[in-house]
Amino acid sequence: MLDPEQPANNQATNALTNGGQLPYVIAVGASAGGLDALERFFQSLPVQTGAAFIVIQHLSPDHKSMMGNLLGRYTSMPVVTVEDGMVIEPNHIYLIPPASMMSVSGNELHLRPKSPRGLALPIDFFFSSLARSHGNRAIGVVLSGTGSDGTRGAVAINDAGGLLLSQDPESAKFDGMPRSVIATGLVDAILPPEELGPRILDHISHAPIERSPRRSSAASYDREGALEEALHLLHHQGGINFRDYKPATVMRRIERRMQVRHVPDLENYVRLLDGDTSEIHALRRELLIPVTNFFRDPEAFETLAEKVILPIVKEHSENQPIRAWVPGVSTGEEAYSIAILFSEAFDKLRRWPDFKLFATDVEQHNVDTGSAGMFSESIAAEVSPERLERFFYRRGNHFVVKNDIRHNIVFAKHNLLEDPPFTRMDLVSCRNLLIYFRNDAQERVMRRLQYALAPGGYLFLGSSETASSVQQDFSAVSSKHKLYRILRHGTPPLEPHSPVGRIAAAGGRGSSQRLRAHSDAAAIDAGQSVLLRGYAPVSLLLNARQELMHVFGDVTRYLRIGEGSATLEVSKLLPASIAPVAQALLHKVLVSKEPMRSDVLRVELRDTETERLRLVVRYVPQDGGDACLMLSFEPEPMLHSTAGEESVPTMDMSAESADRLETLERELAVTRESLQATIEELETANEELQATNEELMASNEELQSSNEELQSVNEELYTVNSENQEKIEILNRLNADLDSMAKAAAIATVFVDHDLKLTRFTPEATKLFKIREADLGRPIDDFTNLLDYPDFFAELKKTIHDGDMLQREVPAANDRVYLARVLPYAVRAGIPRGAVATFIDVTTLRDIERMQSVLDSLPEHIAVLDNSGRITMINRAWRDFACANGDPQLANSGPGSSYLDACQSGANAADADYAKAASDGIRALLNGECQHLSLEYPCHSPEVERWFVMHAAPIQHPSGGVVVSHIDISAWNQHCHASDSNP
Repeated sequence: MLDPEQPANNQATNALTNGGQLPYVIAVGASAGGLDALERFFQSLPVQTGAAFIVIQHLSPDHKSMMGNLLGRYTSMPVVTVEDGMVIEPNHIYLIPPASMMSVSGNELHLRPKSPRGLALPIDFFFSSLARSHGNRAIGVVLSGTGSDGTRGAVAINDAGGLLLSQDPESAKFDGMPRSVIATGLVDAILPPEELGPRILDHISHAPIERSPRRSSAASYDREGALEEALHLLHHQGGINFRDYKPATVMRRIERRMQVRHVPDLENYVRLLDGDTSEIHALRRELLIPVTNFFRDPEAFETLAEKVILPIVKEHSENQPIRAWVPGVSTGEEAYSIAILFSEAFDKLRRWPDFKLFATDVEQHNVDTGSAGMFSESIAAEVSPERLERFFYRRGNHFVVKNDIRHNIVFAKHNLLEDPPFTRMDLVSCRNLLIYFRNDAQERVMRRLQYALAPGGYLFLGSSETASSVQQDFSAVSSKHKLYRILRHGTPPLEPHSPVGRIAAAGGRGSSQRLRAHSDAAAIDAGQSVLLRGYAPVSLLLNARQELMHVFGDVTRYLRIGEGSATLEVSKLLPASIAPVAQALLHKVLVSKEPMRSDVLRVELRDTETERLRLVVRYVPQDGGDACLMLSFEPEPMLHSTAGEESVPTMDMSAESADRLETLERELAVTRESLQATIEELETANEELQATNEELMASNEELQSSNEELQSVNEELYTVNSENQEKIEILNRLNADLDSMAKAAAIATVFVDHDLKLTRFTPEATKLFKIREADLGRPIDDFTNLLDYPDFFAELKKTIHDGDMLQREVPAANDRVYLARVLPYAVRAGIPRGAVATFIDVTTLRDIERMQSVLDSLPEHIAVLDNSGRITMINRAWRDFACANGDPQLANSGPGSSYLDACQSGANAADADYAKAASDGIRALLNGECQHLSLEYPCHSPEVERWFVMHAAPIQHPSGGVVVSHIDISAWNQHCHASDSNP
């Protein structure tokens, strides 16, 4: 653990920058299991870091959080629960209050109530606001928790250039949140909680690299050369040419990686890139950050739906597919948003044409992520509940796109700057991609997008982008939301560094032909249509089930549409006279795969007109699919083939075969009718099953919604449980401390409730009351006791009622005396809920008081000394003598002072021999060298002569010591002298 008083670094302790913002703000997101991680995290941090810490948790709105008290035990930093508008200060910890969403703007924290409906993601919400407010001075930390809250906010912090850290999932009680943010590939370090703090301090201590506004030409050349080398390494080993990106964008990302890797300058970082492939991939990820959301800029998407998508669906031909392209799709959110808008437009207009959306990105990982169609639960903040229910289904902590949306989207890897563009697009959405490119690269991309659009197609750009480079070729649908419609189709330029451009620059003939053929495709298609209509016979393209797929030429002369349900079966559309022949030909060709023709047939047309023709059937193979058949009607003028015409065998149809065929046709018709009835029954059953399935799906979605709410409640309960567990541990420790203290104090104590029932007692109480552990809950007056205390139970009731403390000395049958105290016992709010009675044994104290009274009653000056000669006890006569002889405070002759020192300091020169004899005698007694001492000595005052006799003897006790008495014999001496003078 770091020294709590040691500052992280001199720079960090400078609290505010010139702009008034903190140098670093650390946002810590935690959920279930986060209490333990938070404690370990803050234990590893010193008090003086110069940074502020914001803790965001999932808290129960109905429970008062004790997080402030709990964290305060592990750090000396002030822990504060946030109030709206609170100003951030360095070296503080700020906690989000329950039922709140918190954001930061500058140095102020702002709160708003959490919405009662929908999924609340407070960590994502705060991380995103911190990224906007503090940029590269934002640090995000994701700790233990379930779900994926914090993932999208973490991407925002990384995009802003901040530091992103995660707890090691192996050390987390719940690893959902750490694993979700780690899966983004943007986390700078994955560590146990106790190692995250030092990692943050290490990051803070390495200040961002400042770019000097002025450099010498040599320094500028060195820097540009190093940057070019870094771009070369990225292109050579990373596979992408970032020279088309804005240099400032590239340098910001490089400088962030330099700070993370603690590299002091660009030249050393290039050396690191050259020797560490993993760092190249890390920098590549930094430059290709997947920053995207569902319906990003909702107002722009609403305009797109109303002014672009609805007109496309209204105006589009039924037999032509609608095509859309989203380049730079990142992880797919924008593509799915547009697909959802098209699906809603189809339902609104009751038209369901073929629809295909191409979603492309240069990063394969993004393509794979988007193709999976699985997103974290945080998208609930971007997608309405109605759309979530209709277009997604829940799988664990994720939302998955339903197949009716997913199958319309094709995800593919594609480099917009180098790969050929898609074509014939009704809508191209390229949002917030051009802003990363240089101006010349932006113009090249715009020409590619212009070429990709079909006539009348629409272009959708980001809010900071414009079509100014090709403005004359577009009209604005909404200038505010960057929606344009093409006026003139474009041709992509040949660029020297593109694959097509390199071939063209080398003079390749084939490349010119391919490009010309690609650009003239529409003209060629038109020419082929003219040839087919002018020279080819009327033909039908059929599938293997003999159902109509496509028509070539005018077939209205030969086909009939009868009354009843519509069908594409060719046998029901042809005239009865040729239908059996056509069926026989089709069956034979499908088996033999060889072309066949019929004899000349006579066909009755409308208005009694007849025509002579032959039916020709050809096999049309399909790569990777079912084969098709081509049925052609060759009228009589085409019967005489030229020499180069294909040789097609003729099928001999005798009259007998025709009759047999007619019989089989009737049998087949009966069979088909029976089959049709069976199909209708199955369809009815299928509709019932479908209705049941929809009910089950609705029930399942309700259960998933309930499970989501239960999961949220569970996280909150887990947080509450963690805090309660911490409280229980504190109470257990307090209980253990109280038990130990009671045993050490050896005081008999009993606790009773409002009804005088025993709730607790100390071991010493069993010496006075006949109680044991099994007696808890019984009335206290059920037990006999040794106390002579008849008012005990009455005083317990009085204390509980009045709340007053009562005290008295009580004798006991064991010849001991106890100081009894009865105090009220209040659980909360000062209301007495019971009483506590303590019984302190004061027998020894009373014995000492008695002995003191005995000594005070004697006229001799008596003092008791310990083994070192210090006075421990004196009587009243000694005290009075000291007061009368200049020591009223007993500083030199009272308890605690040295008797031996008093002997030496109190004697004058004439009495020095007496003082020495007294002190030597006391030492001899203390050392056991003699058993008695008697000494007569003078102690004259200025007014009168005084004589005293001193007696001392050892105390016969294990503690040892000496008792000394001084007796005033002045009167006795005077009497003796008077007797001697008068014999």
